[in-house]
Amino acid sequence: MASDTHPDGRRTGADAKIADAPEAWPVERSEMRYQGPKCGMRTDWVVMPGANGEGTSLAARDYMVHPGAAAALALDDDGRILLLRQYRHAVRHTMWELPAGMIDVEGEDPLLTAQRELVEEAGLRAGRWHELADFFPTVGFSDERIHVYLARDLSEVPAEEIDFVREHEETDLAAEWVPLDEAVGLVLAGRLHNSSTIIGVLAAQAAAADGFASLRDPVGG
Repeated sequence: MASDTHPDGRRTGADAKIADAPEAWPVERSEMRYQGPKCGMRTDWVVMPGANGEGTSLAARDYMVHPGAAAALALDDDGRILLLRQYRHAVRHTMWELPAGMIDVEGEDPLLTAQRELVEEAGLRAGRWHELADFFPTVGFSDERIHVYLARDLSEVPAEEIDFVREHEETDLAAEWVPLDEAVGLVLAGRLHNSSTIIGVLAAQAAAADGFASLRDPVGG
């Protein structure tokens, strides 16, 4: 059934019913198996429904504990987005991605993470920010949550104002400005594989239909 809007602004129909919602099933015990500098591995013994819905049973669920991440889709006045090329060892690929990074400052709002990464990786600031997407990339394996923001009204940051030293994979970042429509084509052709980039590009294309008027304002910042 198609969704409609009630005169008072409330959504009706399927659009009012379909929404992810927080919920936590009981955990009998939990054990941190590994803790590294950026993430960890935990096992929870979760109280689950029993066979055929009768009684309960315990099921061990392993998952990665992750602080989350944020990405910035920088869109310039010519309708181009910024993509950065970076080596990713876990998948043995060189990837074209949006400026992004982990929320490695405890308690930091994701928007501030995106703003910091845009400065550090691209040397840019943005005067306007909106949220494009908010998603869990691997819900069966990790609690990682990623926020993707649209960044506009861009300006260059003087090098002397950037208090960041690039090392390791970030020492040879390459940058390309790609028209948004072309970036969509790269996604559909299977030439881009980073989840934040794919979701951000397709969300930006959809949001551009009404001039980005329907996008949410970011909570933080």
